[in-house]
Amino acid sequence: MGDYDEATAFLGQTGPYFWTTFFLLNTVFVSTGFNGLYIVFVGAAPKHHCLIPDVNLTDEWRNAIIPFTKVDGKEVKNQCSRYKLDVVRNLSAEGYIPGRDVNLTSLEKESCLDGWSYSKEIYQSNIVTEWDLVCDNQWKVPFASSTLFVGYLLGSLISGQLSDRFGRKKVVFISLAAQCASVLLQSFSYSWRMFCIMFLFVGASQISIYISAFVLGTEVLSKTMRVIFTTLGAFLFYCIGYMTLPWIAYGIREWRTLLAVLSMTSVVYIPLWWFIPESPRWLITQGRVEEAEVIVRDAARKNKVEAPLVIFKEFELQAMPQSRSYTMLDILKSKNIRCITLMCLLLWMAINIGYFGLSLNTSNLSGNPFMNCFLSATTEVPAYVVSTWLLRKCPRRALLSSFLVIGGGVLLLIQFIPDSFHYVALALEMTGKFGFTMAFSMVYIYTAEIYPTVLRNVGMGMCSSAARIGSITAPYVIYLGTYNKVLPYILMGSLTIASSVVNLFLPETFNRDLPETVEQMQECQGLCSGSKNKKYVEGSGNAPIQRDAKSDVQTLAP
Repeated sequence: MGDYDEATAFLGQTGPYFWTTFFLLNTVFVSTGFNGLYIVFVGAAPKHHCLIPDVNLTDEWRNAIIPFTKVDGKEVKNQCSRYKLDVVRNLSAEGYIPGRDVNLTSLEKESCLDGWSYSKEIYQSNIVTEWDLVCDNQWKVPFASSTLFVGYLLGSLISGQLSDRFGRKKVVFISLAAQCASVLLQSFSYSWRMFCIMFLFVGASQISIYISAFVLGTEVLSKTMRVIFTTLGAFLFYCIGYMTLPWIAYGIREWRTLLAVLSMTSVVYIPLWWFIPESPRWLITQGRVEEAEVIVRDAARKNKVEAPLVIFKEFELQAMPQSRSYTMLDILKSKNIRCITLMCLLLWMAINIGYFGLSLNTSNLSGNPFMNCFLSATTEVPAYVVSTWLLRKCPRRALLSSFLVIGGGVLLLIQFIPDSFHYVALALEMTGKFGFTMAFSMVYIYTAEIYPTVLRNVGMGMCSSAARIGSITAPYVIYLGTYNKVLPYILMGSLTIASSVVNLFLPETFNRDLPETVEQMQECQGLCSGSKNKKYVEGSGNAPIQRDAKSDVQTLAP
């Protein structure tokens, strides 16, 4: 296909058509923020202890039947055991006074045979209280969280193929419908297993929305609008949904109702079907040139410019010469590329473990969980804005390592903060989230700049898979906090610091030409060689932005 941007240059770089499409597409990302992390509230464990059945016990014994245990130096009621009910009932009937007539430490204990009593101070009900996902069943909560990220992995693998086959617009709206149905059905879950299965579909549909809408935006918008869309638009509108989630959860404390309300947010996107266009670029690749021309002429009408009689000329449909396709085996063949890839995989896993670990940990922090979640989401806004500005001016390697050290370093510091200074610990955790979000946004562009054009999709795909493995692991890292609250911070902090050191061995790409071939990448020894006519200047979430040295016009890298 010929140069689409050149053929549609008459539309201009801005205008009502582009701005309308920009905002409508970005509103789609709000729904991914709504539905991405509601497990923070739905899977939170409220205060609980063994349920004491309605039997003849004095008030003294009813208050004493739950033993106390030390947790982080504090005496708290045991959550998973009680003194044996039959023994306590006999002692109560005989008139003994606990602590005075009976040494409680000598009494035999038993598990919570009659279930648990949960505090309703914060949550009226959630999956923990409904299916008793505590004590021996506590592992089921991080498992449920992981199923969401397994869905991300599956959705990432299939969404691209589906959008290439059926069109970007169709996949966006089908995925929205699938997300709505999955979350709604999840609200009717009759068991933990059904909840996990539906969470798999929620994750797959959600990442499919994100990827397909992102691709649609990059293909429909002009070069100038595309830069704003890929660097800030998608990320910030996701943050809007993420920041709104805790306020919805604050107003709706019952988990089934919360999920039903969240599922209905997808319904508001139905009218957008008539306002968001299909990608003309994709239509042309399918030979549907007339449909593509209709869309472009409609854009010209809205932008109040005159379209030429023939927009897409014959030469634009000429077949391109077949090029060799590359696979993962090509990455494994070369020692240099193999080492770079292994380092990139470690980077992506470490960053995703830290980012999603801190996101999921907000309900475990001291203070109000709804406010903690809101603060966690809010820290992402300046992170995306600052990272976009820094990527234009600073070397990638030093920049990424610096924020990895910030993110990991503050997590290692948290363990030394006394419990009485919980606001200091919260501030440090939010600083860590800021560092991880900065690294999260930078690693996409850095990785895309390292790989040559012929291997860029394969390399990014492998790194994206590593990221999913990291996000699947994150809930279990947070689960370690049930044994010792500082373990997750030590693990995430140490892994992040180690990845920042590994990052120093990757080649610098700032102001370097993008490599086009495998041979050029193999020549990288701290510097990147590349083509002579295109030089990198600024980046986006999924692909680097290049500037043509002759025309000085920004375009997305292949």
